[in-house]
Amino acid sequence: MNSKLTSKMTWLQVIGVVLFCFLTTVVFMHNDALYTQPIFQVSRVQAGKKSKMTDEFQNVDHYHQQTLYGEITNGRYAGKHLAINNAYSDSHAMDHHYLKGQKLFITLHTKPHLHATVKDLKRDAPIAFLFALAISLLFVILKWKGVTVIASILVNTMLFWIAIMIDHNNDGAAVIMIFSVLAVIFCFVTLLLVMGWSKKMLVTLSAVLAATALTILITLTVFALTHEKGIYYESMQYVTQLPKPLFIAEVLIGVLGAVMDEATDIVASLATLKAERPELSKMQVFTSGRQIGKSIMGPLINVLFFIFMAETLPMTLLYLKNGNSWQYSFSMNMSLGMTSSLISGIGIVLTVILSSLFAGLWIKGDER
Repeated sequence: MNSKLTSKMTWLQVIGVVLFCFLTTVVFMHNDALYTQPIFQVSRVQAGKKSKMTDEFQNVDHYHQQTLYGEITNGRYAGKHLAINNAYSDSHAMDHHYLKGQKLFITLHTKPHLHATVKDLKRDAPIAFLFALAISLLFVILKWKGVTVIASILVNTMLFWIAIMIDHNNDGAAVIMIFSVLAVIFCFVTLLLVMGWSKKMLVTLSAVLAATALTILITLTVFALTHEKGIYYESMQYVTQLPKPLFIAEVLIGVLGAVMDEATDIVASLATLKAERPELSKMQVFTSGRQIGKSIMGPLINVLFFIFMAETLPMTLLYLKNGNSWQYSFSMNMSLGMTSSLISGIGIVLTVILSSLFAGLWIKGDER
């Protein structure tokens, strides 16, 4: 009887997730009236001229002309039919190949007659689908505890936006101080919502803040001693303020996420271990924490390495395809990613030690 009920509930959950994602996608596919920017829906595409381009490094690309026919779906000119010319390349490096049925953001020009140019593709429907899927799975897997996870994400997003606005209004002054305060608030809010107010939460908070602060201190010390040789901030191409403080702030937030995840796992495991075996000494708890840290430290460092390096891969390949040496391409694109990975690795190692130490000192046998 119970197995049948469990199976029934599982199928109900699956159906609920599918329906929620489907309805969310449909709503966002028909929300054009909410936008002030003109939206153009493509009803027909006519292919045009094709040309071949070859540069001095023998890179070959093909450029295509196309005419997009359709109508404006919102605003003052809703229902107006237009034909828009578009050009795209096979590589799609700086352009798009638009298809029938897609919705596009456009810029309208009224002189000498009404015409338009394409700005970008309207992507809110697939993004809304992914959000709906993530939220649904959180509820299905974590039940109502998923609410605290979602709440922490929303609160942290709002705090991050506020920090960016403060940094923008101060023209980049005190960026490290702004994001240091943000990191402390991030950590406190996230752990409070996810773990609740408990000794485990305070131990985890202490370990995370101590490990992050020590990591940044070591980074600044090494930078000062080496005069930042081998660090190329040129890859931060569109930064309009001093790149070094912004890079430190970026690393600070990146390290915080990894450190928080690791510290939570170690402290929670040690709290459970201490509750089941209260006779364990502080040194035994510390040793157990180190063993737990060893098992998760390697995968976590590799995950961060892939994250930091993957975002530099497209530009690195572009440099290589345009005749630049591997050394120059790596220096201009991957050096900051590699530096971020190394700094994160230091933070992860320190977290193992500090989490185990604080848990051994402060967690008692009755702390669950």
